Amino acid sequence: MDRVGVIGCRGIGVRHAQGIVGLEDAEVVAACDLSTDQLDEFGQRFQETWPELKSYTSHRRMLDEQSLDIVSVATGDNAHAQLVVDAAEAGAKGIFCEKPLATTVEDGARMLEACERNSTVLSVDHTRRFMPMWAHAKELIEAGEIGEVQYIVGSLRGGRAMLYRNGTHSIDAICWYADAAPEWVLADLETGYEDYTEYRGDGGHDPATEPGAYGMIRFANGVRAFYAGGSKTTPGPKSTTEVIGSTGRLLMSGTEDGVLFRGEEAEPLPIPEWPVSGIEAGMQSLVRSVREGRPPTSTGRDAQRVVQVIAGFLQSQQEGHRPVTIPAER
Repeated sequence: MDRVGVIGCRGIGVRHAQGIVGLEDAEVVAACDLSTDQLDEFGQRFQETWPELKSYTSHRRMLDEQSLDIVSVATGDNAHAQLVVDAAEAGAKGIFCEKPLATTVEDGARMLEACERNSTVLSVDHTRRFMPMWAHAKELIEAGEIGEVQYIVGSLRGGRAMLYRNGTHSIDAICWYADAAPEWVLADLETGYEDYTEYRGDGGHDPATEPGAYGMIRFANGVRAFYAGGSKTTPGPKSTTEVIGSTGRLLMSGTEDGVLFRGEEAEPLPIPEWPVSGIEAGMQSLVRSVREGRPPTSTGRDAQRVVQVIAGFLQSQQEGHRPVTIPAER
């Protein structure tokens, strides 16, 4: 039986736990949050499913007492690093961490080192990788249905066009479809954030704490990408991703609206039927990866690339919008 502990018991943490509901040979045995009210609400929600669930306000105490196999981290963005390191050091076989992986390249590297040294499987919730339309688009690209990928355009709009919050999803999708390491970036931050040099967010609650950004990414295989993350006054849809190949292109809007173009011919992108998708599917994917000894769909290394791109954007802004080599020196 896989023993699971959840750190961070608000809405996203609830969804992490929901991914374990009904999963064979796995149960949530412990939950941790700084708020006792949040812990009580979490416990009441899952009382019938896991009546013996223990509550903690200290993650270290939970890790010391519970001998956890799986740990989920669903806290604010800048709190992930130490929690992941501590869980790996405590012997967790797998960790499912919310995005972004970290808010600095150095923290991301520290997390990866701890997980690799302790043979801990680390997966990050870049949720599009766990959604059927986006996964099917990846399959079509790999099958050559649009020819050789030439360039990718990712757009993020609306009041929550925030670089670290929703921007991580768009940038990860770009990296996923480019299928190569980013070599260099250049960027221009949203007006009013010219001096934004490091993360100043509050875990994604207040959009004013993070800039939108506009950037170019050059990948090692020659694919170019353009990220337009803003401004926060632009109308919906919330996001679009377009992958342009030598013989066709894919256009995904939102989570369930996609079109495949073969030359000039357009056809709706079919959405496969999955029993579970999104965050819950991500949690289940991590459990399967641990059990089967295979890499997860969204690895810590994948997520570190997103952190490097974001760090590069900030550095490019400060250095007159010049190209910055990845990994960015901070």
